[in-house]
Amino acid sequence: MTEPEFSLDADVRRAEPDLWLSSRLVADPLARDRLIALYAVHADLGRVAGAASNPLAGEIRLAWWREESEAMLAAARPLGHPALQALAGAGEGAALGGPLDAMIEARHGELEPRPFADETALVAYLDGVDGGLMRAAAAVLAPDIDAPLIHTGRAWGWARLLRERAAWRGRGRDWSPLAWGEASEVEIVSHIGHRVADALKAARGEIIALPTPAFPAVAYAALAAAYAQGRAPNELEVRARLLWASLRGRI
Repeated sequence: MTEPEFSLDADVRRAEPDLWLSSRLVADPLARDRLIALYAVHADLGRVAGAASNPLAGEIRLAWWREESEAMLAAARPLGHPALQALAGAGEGAALGGPLDAMIEARHGELEPRPFADETALVAYLDGVDGGLMRAAAAVLAPDIDAPLIHTGRAWGWARLLRERAAWRGRGRDWSPLAWGEASEVEIVSHIGHRVADALKAARGEIIALPTPAFPAVAYAALAAAYAQGRAPNELEVRARLLWASLRGRI
């Protein structure tokens, strides 16, 4: 493994430990390195809102990411980020480009104090950030398939938002839709739990259609139910859950 790839691996392990552990299910070293590169892009995009001093600064950073990802897909010039350098050549341009674009575009919502008017807008954000990531990961691991992974991404996305609620509020932002009014924290947690359960049921059909090499792209969604219940499994339990999900081909 080269030094840039090692740095990416360490960064993903710190920033996204569940995704990093899922990547250990990938047997092919090249595919695993490219998956880690994708997860490093995801992690950096997730830092934009917290690092931006104002929404305009965040918009400029996201515009940079869009330009760099387009240059990567077009093989147009040298790239300015080691993750994109490592990701170059992974998957088909259209299969990877669409999800990457969705991942970047959705992050604009994180720059506003209360970005989502209703649940429809919030779900569109989940489809971009979490669904986009899963679709991009599937394109890296199995370039010949077109997997929508809509409900699988939503299951993880709802659980992720619940875990990140304190971080959002610490930045003076709130992802809960305005249409939810003054819902209490208890009501929000209950609502998320129902949404995760419904999404996991619908996700089963999506995952059955995935070829075996692409399963690590969605494996971490097996943790969504536990996180939606407010649990925080330790690394040993996470590893066991991911391995069991991989052996069954189910989340």
